[in-house]
Amino acid sequence: MPRSQRNDNFIDKTFTIVADILLRIIPMAPGEKEAFTYYRDMSAQSEGEYAEALQNYYEAMRSETDPYDRSYILYNIGLVHTSNGEHTKALEYYFQALERNPSLPQALNNTALICHYGGEQAIRQGDPETAEAWFDQAAEYWEQAIALAPGNYIEAQNWLKITGRFGE
Repeated sequence: MPRSQRNDNFIDKTFTIVADILLRIIPMAPGEKEAFTYYRDMSAQSEGEYAEALQNYYEAMRSETDPYDRSYILYNIGLVHTSNGEHTKALEYYFQALERNPSLPQALNNTALICHYGGEQAIRQGDPETAEAWFDQAAEYWEQAIALAPGNYIEAQNWLKITGRFGE
């Protein structure tokens, strides 16, 4: 087994143990505990078990009432749909996450990535006007993400500069 896999398993196991301890000692309402139990089981997603991960996230959504926490669950549902190539569904969940937490740069970044991908697909199909519209939309989302997390998304910043879209 490669060293990185052993470390990942160690980290996953450690996270699960710490989460179990926290569930026992931190006072939480029963619904919050149930939501956290489903949400903490992220190993399914990291192992590519997307159907199981989605089920856990949907269960967490049924129990979680805090908008901030719900935004991260929605974001993770979007990640699963992105991994499955279901970009329209992914965008729906990223937008829902951003409605609850507008300061979620990773949702803005992933939305920009999907828009950029749409632009690349339009170029492949010989539709430069549609491609430009997709790229302009990607630029808007990346600028928002960069404003929230200035040190992140260096490749996006470079793309914005190279294409002349930075600060439009």
